[in-house]
Amino acid sequence: MDELRAISTFVKAAELGTFNRVAEVQNTTPQAVSKTIRQLEQHLGLRLFHRTTRKSTLTDEGLRFLEAVKPNLEGLVQALEQARGAILDEVGLVRVTAGGAVGRKVLVPLLSDFQQQYPRIQLDLLLEDRFSDLVSERLDVGFRAGNPLDAQVVGRHLFAVQQVVCASPAYLAQHGTPRSLQDLLTHRCTGYRQPGTGRSMPWEFEIGGQTLFQAMPNVLCSNDPEAEMHAVLAGMGIGQIDSINAAAPLREGRLVPLLVDTVSNRMGLYLYYPQRTDMPGRVRRFIDFAVAQLQGSTQFSLSAKELSSLAR
Repeated sequence: MDELRAISTFVKAAELGTFNRVAEVQNTTPQAVSKTIRQLEQHLGLRLFHRTTRKSTLTDEGLRFLEAVKPNLEGLVQALEQARGAILDEVGLVRVTAGGAVGRKVLVPLLSDFQQQYPRIQLDLLLEDRFSDLVSERLDVGFRAGNPLDAQVVGRHLFAVQQVVCASPAYLAQHGTPRSLQDLLTHRCTGYRQPGTGRSMPWEFEIGGQTLFQAMPNVLCSNDPEAEMHAVLAGMGIGQIDSINAAAPLREGRLVPLLVDTVSNRMGLYLYYPQRTDMPGRVRRFIDFAVAQLQGSTQFSLSAKELSSLAR
C-alpha cells in the first residue's frame, strides 16, 4: 500500500465529506477511493469513517488520526514540492560576485530581471574589487572588468570596456581642450589607485595599433572608480574613466570624451565560473540568462563612431 497516497486520500475525504467528491478531485472512481480508505483502515487496525450512502463522517479514532497526520502531511507535501522544484532547478541560492560599479550598474538590473523569471531562485551578491576565488569562497559566478581571465576558470567575454579620457564641460570651458597626449600632460588629471598594490594606474592609449601606457601626474587619486568619475563630473580635472561608469554621463552630455582616436578596446567585462561537471541547474540558468542579456550589449560600451559624435 502507498501510505502517503492513502493518508492524502483520507485527509481529502475528511475535508470533503463524501467519497464521490474525493473521486472527482482525484480523477478516479468512488469505488477506488473506498478501497484505498478500507486498505488504510486495515493497515492501521482502526475504523476511520462511519459510512452511509450519502455521507461519510469521521469516527473518534478517525478524528484523532486526522489531527495527528494533517499538519505533518502539509509539511511533507511542501517538502516534496520543494524537492521537485530543486530537480527542475528553479529553487535554491546562486552566489554572485562583482566589482562595485559592475554590481551596481550592470548586475542589479540584471538580477531583478532574472528574479522576475525565476522568483524561487535566491541571489546573494558580494561586491568587492579584488578578484575572488570562487571555489574557496563558495561562490558560483563572478563578473570582472579587465583583462582576459586565466585558464583556472571558464570565462565568457560579454562586451568591451573602454578607458575613455573625458572631462566636464565646465572644466574644458575654464582650462581648454587638449588635442594631443602632449597637451594632456599639461592639464589637471585624476587617477585610480589599485586596491591590491596601492599604485596609481597608468593611463592606457591605443596609438598606431600599439598599446601605450602613460603615467599621469594627478590632483586626485582614488581607489574607487565611481568616486574618481564624480570628481571629474565636478570639474576637478580630466580623468580616464571606464565606459561602465562613463557611458551614461557621456551620452547625457555631462562628460565630454577627449582624444577619442586613442581609446583602447583591450579590456572587457567577463563572466567567469569554476570548471565543474556537476554545476547545479539553477547556476546554469543564471549563466545562460546573463550571457543572453549582456553579451554584445552596447549600454556600457561606446563605438568609435559614437565617441566621435560626442567629442568636441
